[in-house]
Amino acid sequence: MSIRFSLLLAPLALAACAQPAPDPSPSGTPTDRVGPVAPPRDEPGSGQLRDNAVEPAATAALEERYLGRWIGVEGMYLNVARREEGGVTLDMQWDLDHRGTFAGSVTAEGLRFMRGGVAETAVLGDGDATGLKWLAGKKECLVVKPGEGYCRT
Repeated sequence: MSIRFSLLLAPLALAACAQPAPDPSPSGTPTDRVGPVAPPRDEPGSGQLRDNAVEPAATAALEERYLGRWIGVEGMYLNVARREEGGVTLDMQWDLDHRGTFAGSVTAEGLRFMRGGVAETAVLGDGDATGLKWLAGKKECLVVKPGEGYCRT
């Protein structure tokens, strides 16, 4: 009886171990996969990041470097605060006539945000890198572009 039982289970065991060959889709990637496959996203906690985004645990530590108040010239400022849903919020006045609040994210390159339909990145640097005479000599600054920068007081 044990031999018959073994003979009956052998095909089932082999079938359980066998994996079907994946059918490539037109793009050349397999379409048959085991388990759910999520598309890459730049969302905190998604586990799959692109565009040089930083893993969520590292993001929290990296965000700490950007959080707080940064002062520019002639009344310009940048306030960076953590958002509950992930990422940061930038409240800023970047010239005499323009003020706004923007959603941002911390990446390996710096603090990324969209302003007026233009992708901007604020990178860590010093006052000399801003190109602004009033900020020259400062040690801890964010530089958005030449002529736009903010430093810790």
